[in-house]
Amino acid sequence: MERIDKIIASQGKYSRSDVKSLISKKRVAVDGEIVKSSSVKADPEKSVITIDGIELTVKKFVYLMLNKPKGYVSATEDKEHETVLALVPDEYAGRDIFPAGRLDRDTTGLMIITDDGAMAHNILAPKKHVQKVYHVELDIPVTEEMASGFTEGVELNDGVCKEAGLEITGEYSAKVSLKEGRYHQIKRMFGCFGAKVTELHRLAMGDLWLPEDLAEGECRELTEEELKLLQQL
Repeated sequence: MERIDKIIASQGKYSRSDVKSLISKKRVAVDGEIVKSSSVKADPEKSVITIDGIELTVKKFVYLMLNKPKGYVSATEDKEHETVLALVPDEYAGRDIFPAGRLDRDTTGLMIITDDGAMAHNILAPKKHVQKVYHVELDIPVTEEMASGFTEGVELNDGVCKEAGLEITGEYSAKVSLKEGRYHQIKRMFGCFGAKVTELHRLAMGDLWLPEDLAEGECRELTEEELKLLQQL
């Protein structure tokens, strides 16, 4: 059992002071009874909590999918640039959400934002070897030498990379799959072949793919099916 003001405030839309105001105006009810005090306790999993007669869906955690555009940093706060949290709908503003992993400021594509620390750890833990797939564009033609080099393991200054997949999709483009997450790894790997990455876009994490209908800059909650794919990571 938890205090009603804590339960409602934890969902992000209302602050504690907002909840206090709602209660004073008799707009909050638990199991059909008007709440008269913020100290009233309820079961967040079993109690039916309503605000103005509309049932509140209590979520312990939220899992958001973002199609990250360029120009945003993967952080909760930054002094110089806007963070990806600026793209999250206002209804989640009061939750302690954060980006699970990072994409460079000029990298686009699939990003997960959540307040589930354990889930984020599973996605990010190196020993999990979660495969990530990227669309890459270069300033020079993609070659078979690059593809075989990725398969054999590119040697960087911090060690040899694990085997990675490189599928040539165009003269200057490729699809890259890797199970590591080193600093600027893809850019550095191509740099070993004298190539500069001009566009980098994350398509997938494990079996969770970025939907084609999720516009750049758009952020929404994962569907039940998508959440299952994420949990499998």
